[in-house]
Amino acid sequence: MAVSFTVGLTGDFIGPDGRPVYRDIGLDVLEGVPGIAVEYLAEHRPELGPDQSAGLAGLIVLTPRVSARSLSTAGDLLALGRFGVGYDSVDVAACTAADVVLFIAAGAVDRSVAEATVAWMLALTHRVRAKDALVRAGKWQERSGYMGCELRGRTLGIIGLGGIGRALLPLLAGFGMNPPLAFDPHADPEAAAGLGVRLVTLDELMASADFVSIHCPLNDQTRGLIGARELGLMKPTAFLLNTARGGIVDEAALVEVLRARRIAGAAIDCFAEEPVTRPHPLGELDNVLLSPHCIAWTDELFRDIGRTVCLGMVELAQGRRPRGVVNPEVFDRPGFRTKWDRLRLEGRR
Repeated sequence: MAVSFTVGLTGDFIGPDGRPVYRDIGLDVLEGVPGIAVEYLAEHRPELGPDQSAGLAGLIVLTPRVSARSLSTAGDLLALGRFGVGYDSVDVAACTAADVVLFIAAGAVDRSVAEATVAWMLALTHRVRAKDALVRAGKWQERSGYMGCELRGRTLGIIGLGGIGRALLPLLAGFGMNPPLAFDPHADPEAAAGLGVRLVTLDELMASADFVSIHCPLNDQTRGLIGARELGLMKPTAFLLNTARGGIVDEAALVEVLRARRIAGAAIDCFAEEPVTRPHPLGELDNVLLSPHCIAWTDELFRDIGRTVCLGMVELAQGRRPRGVVNPEVFDRPGFRTKWDRLRLEGRR
C-alpha cells in the first residue's frame, strides 16, 4: 500500500548530532501501520513555519508555538497532536480556520505529574535542599535549626480537579493527611465527593490549605488567578506548588511573599516567560525549589505521551476521532471533512 498519511515530528525531538533526544516517544504505535510514514522536520524553530507542514497529514508538536501564520499554507495538514496536555502555545481558532484538528495527550501525564508533586511536597516539608547544603558547606552542627514537618495532619488544596489532581489523591492516601480541598468551577460535586474531596471557593482553599497545588490549564479565566491578594490569604506555614503553567501565578507577588517569609516555601516548574535563560528572582531564594518545566519528565511519561498522540494519528488515518480533541467543531467544517475523506480514501487504496 502506498504511503498517504505522513506524520511529522517537530525538530526539537532531534539533537544537534542528528539522533533522537528521547529514548522512547511511542513511535512503535505507528510502526507497521499500512499507509503511515514518519519523518522529522529538518529544522527546529521556536514558532512553526508555514513551510514546515508541507506534505504532512499530521504533525506532533513538542515546544514550537503554532500561530495563524504557521497554518497559513496548511494544505493537506489534517491534525496537530500536542506532545503533552497544555495547548496555550497553539492558536486554537487558527487551527479550526485552517481545517486542522488539534488534540492533546489526554490522561498520559497524570501519573508522572502527580508523582512529581508528591516528591516536591516531601522535599519542601523535609527541607531537603537546605539539609543537603549544610553537608556540602561543612555546617553539620547547624542541623538543629532546620527542622522539617510531616504531611500527616495537613491539608492539600488542589486548584483544578482534572486528571492530574485526581491521580494525586491515591498517591497521598497513606500519609495521614486531612481530607483534601479543591477549587474547580467545572468539577462535578458528586464526583468530587466520591473522591473524598470537598469543593470550596478559591479564597477558602488559599486560606485553609497547607499545600496549594496548581493543576489547571492556562486560559483567559486562569491567567493571573493567583495574585498578591490570593497569596496574602495563605498560612505562613503553607507551600505553593505550580506544575501547570506560568502566568497562572503572579511571579513578582510570589517573590515578595517568599522573600518576606509570609509563606513557608514554593516549588515552581513553569514560568511566565520560557525558557528562563537568565537568573530568575525566584532563584535568589532559599525556600524555593525550581525546575525548567520538566519536573515530571520521565522515560515512562514520554513513552505514554507519545503512544497516546501516535494512536490519535492512527485513529484519524483510519477514519476515527481521537481522544483529547480541543476543537471538536472542526469536524463539522466542510473543508476539514473533504480533506479527511481524501486522506482516508488514499490510505485505503
